[in-house]
Amino acid sequence: MSDAMHAQSQQRGGGLPRGVLIGAGALVAFAISLALFGHVADVGAVHMPAVKSYQVLQLRFEDRDDGAVVVRDASDGAQLYIVEPGIGGFIRATMRGMARERHREGIGEETPFTLTRWTDGTVSLQDSTTGRTINLDAFGPTNAEAFARLFNDRAAASKEVVK
Repeated sequence: MSDAMHAQSQQRGGGLPRGVLIGAGALVAFAISLALFGHVADVGAVHMPAVKSYQVLQLRFEDRDDGAVVVRDASDGAQLYIVEPGIGGFIRATMRGMARERHREGIGEETPFTLTRWTDGTVSLQDSTTGRTINLDAFGPTNAEAFARLFNDRAAASKEVVK
């Protein structure tokens, strides 16, 4: 009886009907063609607006014995800001995290950190020695402003030098 069932299945084709296979192949070919057209014609692509750096500061951070952190412009050593103990928690925590990463990788403090204000208004902090970049706006406008304020402090320090 099994020989009879085997012969019967060979007569019917033993698989999916030919029309279903042709339809599935046509659907796959159509999907690939559509994806290729979209890629070549740039249809449906999302483009981020081009942003450029607007202001850049090279910064060094120094710990004082009293627990304060001094923020200096690395280009001329000008003191921009002092993070007093118990305040400036976001700046202090961000810089400790980046310093800890440098220490873990055996990197010294010679290379300054780069603070950048972009044309779209966002602010980022980069450590070129570790390759780490932090988009400070991701932590909210108040925290981003804590770092963005350093650009104003740099301008004020420059005016003091000119006087």
